[in-house]
Amino acid sequence: MMKKSLTIAEWILLLLWSGPLQAQWHGRSLPDDGERLYNGIRLPTNWPPQTVDAKNTSPMAVPYLTAPPEVIPIDVGRQLFVDDFLIATTTLRRVFGMPEKYAGNPVLRPETEIERNGIRNAAAIPKGGGLWWDPHERIFKLWYEAGWIHTVCYATSTNGLDWIRPALNVVPGTNQVLPPDLTPDSWTVVPDWETSDPMQRYKMFLRGPGGNIPGVSMTSADGIHWINRVITGKTGDRSSMFYNPFRRKWIYSLRASWRGRSRNYRECDSFLRGAAWNATDTVRWLAVDEEDSQDPVIQRVPQLYNFDAVAYESLMLGAFEIHHGPENGACMKVGLPKITELNFAYSRDGFHWSRPDRRAHIRAERWSSGKWDTGYVQSLGNLCTIQHDRLWFYYSGFQGDTNRLSGDWLQNGMYHNGAMGIALLRRDGFAAMTAEDVRGELVTRPLLFSGACLFVNADCPQGELRVEIQEAESGAVLPGYALTACRPVAVDSTLHRVTWQNVDHLRALRGKPVRFRFALSNGALYAFWVSRDATGRSDGYVAGGGPGYTGSTDTVGASALNQANRTEAKK
Repeated sequence: MMKKSLTIAEWILLLLWSGPLQAQWHGRSLPDDGERLYNGIRLPTNWPPQTVDAKNTSPMAVPYLTAPPEVIPIDVGRQLFVDDFLIATTTLRRVFGMPEKYAGNPVLRPETEIERNGIRNAAAIPKGGGLWWDPHERIFKLWYEAGWIHTVCYATSTNGLDWIRPALNVVPGTNQVLPPDLTPDSWTVVPDWETSDPMQRYKMFLRGPGGNIPGVSMTSADGIHWINRVITGKTGDRSSMFYNPFRRKWIYSLRASWRGRSRNYRECDSFLRGAAWNATDTVRWLAVDEEDSQDPVIQRVPQLYNFDAVAYESLMLGAFEIHHGPENGACMKVGLPKITELNFAYSRDGFHWSRPDRRAHIRAERWSSGKWDTGYVQSLGNLCTIQHDRLWFYYSGFQGDTNRLSGDWLQNGMYHNGAMGIALLRRDGFAAMTAEDVRGELVTRPLLFSGACLFVNADCPQGELRVEIQEAESGAVLPGYALTACRPVAVDSTLHRVTWQNVDHLRALRGKPVRFRFALSNGALYAFWVSRDATGRSDGYVAGGGPGYTGSTDTVGASALNQANRTEAKK
């Protein structure tokens, strides 16, 4: 169980709807000039926290789960049940989802001369990289490592499965986009749809092979030609970066070694200006803890190999890449990859991460499998895209080669045959609140919204879901919104509108704290949200995006789902 005691910042947040915001520390008032987030969470003035204890292996304390706001605004995104942030009481059972690997994997493998990489290790792997839907050109754009520690190339796709490698002019006759004087080891590409400078539309953070060395941050207008190089502060390998749009901050996720492999944190307003950090500009951040179990075969204390994150709907979605081993020397002796696997994490403030389900959500198939993703499984910078009613998690994996046992680490089989595959999950399917034959209920904390229409993501075709709306303080049922007046929901849909017998909207409740009471039998509830209109738009973030979406947020609702349905019907 996740511990509830605060060890990072023992502050209690009190959001008073009828009065000014006030934070307290052990009963003493604090200046309430800390940043207030979109979901009502108030950050302490001293941010980011600098009290992570390298020796304390307890799971990271998450202050907003111990002391959530008294009233939670929900105008941004679908509201997910990955934790108890939204829940006051419930008799429903939380079940965590598990992505399923695509049967047609891998969807990108080494084929070209630059990917086969001569006598060195062949690879066509995002390895952080990035795979993003471009809403203007209406294509997927992929940046991937061609050849192990060789260069970065670019490919496009309309369906996310079939990839075109265009001929570019960076290195004529190839699809290479990385200038020849740079060598990739750790790197990430993130589009910036909000920038006013077209020359900074795409951002890349790259670090070459070596020990604790500087990297380079740079930008591009088209994701192909890179300029504005800035030498970064020193960091270790597999460092990465991401954007937190909720706070409009660029985050450098930096490899550290204070608890084995671990991560330090660096946030900045400007991607380029913030790149020139020194040791005092970063704080200890993430590591494995006592709830990360050892692999029963390898029997080695796990470590945090890498961490990527992206905004998805109303929260930040993260991927902890857990390294189980064996060590490189043991892997080189047999020509097989080390075992790393991906574990989902969730944050509502961008710094504190909850990991309630410690299973490997995207696993390595292990040495005896002989499969393309035997080991060294890694996430992409975008984590997932949205297609139809599913999330597509692209990931890198390595098969290795037991016949390549000589030579250095650039030729040894442990890093050979790298490719890219997909794991699929229901939209919002990270966690479901479930009930079987006996009806269960869930009552939310007081919520605040300015939207008009209630939508749910639910799977209950053989059951029933009803919703009641209550006055926040007294719990009294609001006229017209009683449970018995709700038209029963008996569908399997990732986007379904809830209505009542005499009212089909929530306009009269705008700006008033209310509670939702969900009554469910024989089904699962994944998410709910109050859309500003009948389209079902969530105005939340869409991770790497997908067909039908017009930007980094869902402003279209059902039309994106309908477009995907039409495309699927044509196949």
